[in-house]
Amino acid sequence: MKWKKLGHIFDPAPYGFFGEYSSFAQSPQALVFEDFVRIYFSTREPDGDMFKSHVRYVDMTRDFNIIDVSTDEIIPLGKRGTFDEHGIFPFHVTRTLDGLYGYTSGWSRRDSVAVETGIGLSVSRDEGKTFERLGDGPILSASIEEPFLVGDPFVVTREQYYMYYIYGTTWKEGPDGVQERTYKIALATSEDGQTFKRHGRIVSDTIADESQALPTVFEADGRYHMIFCFRDTFGFRTDPLRGYRLGYAYSENLLDWTRDDTALGFERSSDGWDADMECYPHVFEWGGRYYLLYNGNEFGRHGFGVAILEDV
Repeated sequence: MKWKKLGHIFDPAPYGFFGEYSSFAQSPQALVFEDFVRIYFSTREPDGDMFKSHVRYVDMTRDFNIIDVSTDEIIPLGKRGTFDEHGIFPFHVTRTLDGLYGYTSGWSRRDSVAVETGIGLSVSRDEGKTFERLGDGPILSASIEEPFLVGDPFVVTREQYYMYYIYGTTWKEGPDGVQERTYKIALATSEDGQTFKRHGRIVSDTIADESQALPTVFEADGRYHMIFCFRDTFGFRTDPLRGYRLGYAYSENLLDWTRDDTALGFERSSDGWDADMECYPHVFEWGGRYYLLYNGNEFGRHGFGVAILEDV
């Protein structure tokens, strides 16, 4: 593949969602309309010495000029004690026969470790401006073989629904005494988009203690392509060589995937907002062209950029 970076298209800092924490716009996810694209992202709200994640969106023209930025959250956080009590991140929207489905990755705090997650489902009846939960619980969460950290849903609709997501495999204490998580990409399928059957892990590792996150899938040139981000379990916050970078896999049938990161053709910048980290990718098609949204340094603190696919 060959991707051309078009630049840094959204900086949340001027919008003041939550004071200094307005400078986060994590996990951009696109919903395409005829003459504009709506890009959902997660912000951070200070909550004592912690934070909460809320979903917002920005509408952009075909040249990625800003039309509008939502001032209110599009879906409220979960009730006390629910899986999404403390945040939604990421938020994936897809068009279905039943309308707009918003698949949420909800998270809540834990004591022994930082967080637990699950996947929820919501619907929109106003073209994606707001979403309403189908219920307070998750549609996919921890199981016997996937014991924690189920999240990061991305759904492809063909003859059935294919959900690519992540699940946790270990919590380990790092050299600094902090508990760090490791997670892998898996697949689940559904006939109705609500009840899913798990098929297990689908993407291989290239480094020891590898964490894989936020898969995005698209079809081009007669093949399915998956882009995701991966990192080391330890040292990823301070060492760019251990931090998030983009990985790639391909498939002929949406079920069996072959990994080949060297084929992605997406180079890290030598300086600037995305020189130390590239994470949380999302690919969408618009007007016959494919675009890749992604976050840069510090997990999306400085917003997101976009690249265009020039060749497969």
